[in-house]
Amino acid sequence: MNRENEEPKLIHGGDWYGYRKAYGKMPLDFSININPLGMPGGVVNAIREAAAFSDHYPDPRTRRLRDAIAQKEGIPQEWILCANGAADLIYRLIPAMKKQKIQALIPAPSFSEYEQAVLSFGGSVHFSVLHAEDGFAVREDLLSQITRDTDLVFLCQPNNPTGVTMDRDLLDTILHRCEQVSARLVIDECFIDFLDEPEAYTMKDRLAAHPNLFVLRAFTKSYAMAGIRLGYALCADTDFLKNMQMAGQPWAVSVPAEEAGIAALKETGYLEETRRFIKKERAGLLRQLNELGFCAVPGEANFLLFQVPEEVADSFQRSLEEQGILIRSCANFRGLSKGWFRIAVRTEKENARLMQVMSAICRNMREEEQPCPKPDVS
Repeated sequence: MNRENEEPKLIHGGDWYGYRKAYGKMPLDFSININPLGMPGGVVNAIREAAAFSDHYPDPRTRRLRDAIAQKEGIPQEWILCANGAADLIYRLIPAMKKQKIQALIPAPSFSEYEQAVLSFGGSVHFSVLHAEDGFAVREDLLSQITRDTDLVFLCQPNNPTGVTMDRDLLDTILHRCEQVSARLVIDECFIDFLDEPEAYTMKDRLAAHPNLFVLRAFTKSYAMAGIRLGYALCADTDFLKNMQMAGQPWAVSVPAEEAGIAALKETGYLEETRRFIKKERAGLLRQLNELGFCAVPGEANFLLFQVPEEVADSFQRSLEEQGILIRSCANFRGLSKGWFRIAVRTEKENARLMQVMSAICRNMREEEQPCPKPDVS
């Protein structure tokens, strides 16, 4: 095999293209954490109608969308920057700081694009390792790792891939520590809409008093708009947002994407219905994972992290794929090892299918005397 012609290995889930090429059919994809209720009808209609205007350039300042976000979030329009998904904003953020050799602090495990963005611009990363025995919680010892050399701190609320949240009092303490050392604190809230009480966790109400605070949001997960690509940043440091605007392409948000975002913000009851549904289905999945004997993390978002014995991880994942199911291997997350997997919360029928297949795989492995987890019946 000519390895020079091999494509780089994908580091994220959602590769249904590759699965369809290999198996000739579409998978049931639990590897990405998209709203299981699907894209709202109003958003679908807005995208269709926007096609008629797509022979025009989009508004480089996304004025109508920023107005709609400002009204929803209760903050000035000038504190908002829209882009081609949250990842686009993460990659703009580093050059916008106008500093050579950025030094960042990131918990591990967490979303990999924070590290990738810093390294791609020649920066360095220090990691605050989270431990399974602590429930992967961020602890106060992170404060001592924020030094005068720290330029940037990334936190994910709730964290991906663990689904674990951070206490707001600790976040406030971290924010003040960042101010003391002139570091910027980035809080990724892209999954916050799936929490039972998102307003109890968001830090957007701290923006006015803390210009060093930067909050990331996205329509991608909350409104099932992964293929549209739309995210936004909230920050009271308007000069920094201008730097970020200049750090990327001028037409980052397409005409259909802007119209989709505006339509999404008009939806009433959609997110409340989502939260009720996620809470119920997540609890059921967590219970069944525990009944199968897996080491499962009781996350609070629309996904769950669990562990199987390392020696059967490959066969476990391959067996699922052969049954038409994709899950997310988390072995490439810094701070996790082979055998850790993440599953999304999907529809009731799909979740039942996943657990049925997983149960059968475990049963077959036990019959073959492989070290699949055994149910804890104590």
